[in-house]
Amino acid sequence: MLFKKESFLARRKHLGLLILLGLFFAGSSITLFYSYDYIPSGLATTLVYLYPVIVALMMVFLRIYPGWQTWIAIAATFAGIVLLSTPSGSIRIRPMGVLLAIGSALCYSFYLVIINRSKRIRNVSEHTITFYSLVTGAVLFAVIRTFQGGGMLTGIDTLSDWGNLIGLAIIPTMVSMLTIAISSRYIGPTKTAVLGVFEPLTAILIGTLLFGEALTTKMAAGIAICVAAVVFMIVKPGRKKTGAVS
Repeated sequence: MLFKKESFLARRKHLGLLILLGLFFAGSSITLFYSYDYIPSGLATTLVYLYPVIVALMMVFLRIYPGWQTWIAIAATFAGIVLLSTPSGSIRIRPMGVLLAIGSALCYSFYLVIINRSKRIRNVSEHTITFYSLVTGAVLFAVIRTFQGGGMLTGIDTLSDWGNLIGLAIIPTMVSMLTIAISSRYIGPTKTAVLGVFEPLTAILIGTLLFGEALTTKMAAGIAICVAAVVFMIVKPGRKKTGAVS
């Protein structure tokens, strides 16, 4: 923003909505982390990836109807996520964990839809939206940490710790939020949500290639289904030319 000479000051009419976006984004993270205390992380991940469905239903409520390709892609990607994330064997499901994971999906869905559909912030740059979302999240987490007790830097002791922390801040947080905001405005929140399926795919591939984690047949099938669904959604059916159009 400094490089592009963008103002860090938001207009009063924009400020409330920018803070609300920050609360939704931070709320998505908070509810997901807390859900891990009640249900397995794989199940929580599966429930969070209901958000493409929620986004599509929100758009229908706003009288914007996704095409049939998008609906099929949503169903297929969710099936792929189930294969990727559902743990084997018996699992204990506690209702609070399910509610928290669904709450995470709801918060993220509201974030995507508001960025795309709100007329109030239509002319606000994606940099400003990301900046205020991050600031709001930082304040919220600081308040929560204060009530919980303990130092803000507990566990961050070495240069490696700081390097990991900075890496997490820049790539999967700041860059992710900025590109999501841009994507939602260019292709809409529904397709942006479906393309978000590459998040767990990336995690699995990095775990397999860099850390030697096992890639099971079920996981490979889930990856194939998700990728096929996204390609199916993006590629438009060919149309026959009917003559020149002026």
